[in-house]
Amino acid sequence: MSAPDFPPPPAPHPAPAAPPAPPKNGLGTAGFVLGLVGLIFAFLPIIGIIAWPLVILGIIFSALGFVRTRSGKATNKGLSIAGLVLSVIGLVICIVWTVTAAKVVNEVNNEANRSVTVHYEVTGTAKDASVTYTTFGDGSTATNQEHPQSLPWSKDITTKGLFKGGSLLVTTGAEGGEVTCKVTVDGKETKTSKAAGNFATATCDGF
Repeated sequence: MSAPDFPPPPAPHPAPAAPPAPPKNGLGTAGFVLGLVGLIFAFLPIIGIIAWPLVILGIIFSALGFVRTRSGKATNKGLSIAGLVLSVIGLVICIVWTVTAAKVVNEVNNEANRSVTVHYEVTGTAKDASVTYTTFGDGSTATNQEHPQSLPWSKDITTKGLFKGGSLLVTTGAEGGEVTCKVTVDGKETKTSKAAGNFATATCDGF
């Protein structure tokens, strides 16, 4: 007696394919956001200092995100490139601000430490002139008055620190006559004025 025929066992079902890994776009997106925010802050004076870490991190994250797109792990290549460009522009603006600020501070320090020589001079025919001169320095004001017996008259004053100008006033007396005032700052003539008559005033100011 022959063995009964049995049907073959069913073929095993193929295992379902694993779902594709989601793209890792986080670094590129973060680099774009940091670069954009850093670029905005880079245009603002003083508080723009916070743009430095933002744009630097933006460059790093955008570059890493771009590398991921090259290896197929991310799909936001355009966003990564945009973040890299924005971050680099922001970094350039930060550097320009820093260089400009350093230059301004250096100029202010040089101005505050330099010496200025002011030469006051009065000439003319008046015999009883009254001379009043004022010098405005860094936080200080000095006013003096003299009655020279004869003209010409002159005075040199050296100021240290930030020079803010001064004034020279010459007034004739009852006998009248002519007077001319002249102011020279560091060898450069800056102001001159003339007056004639009784109690006439020549004014040299605004320099």
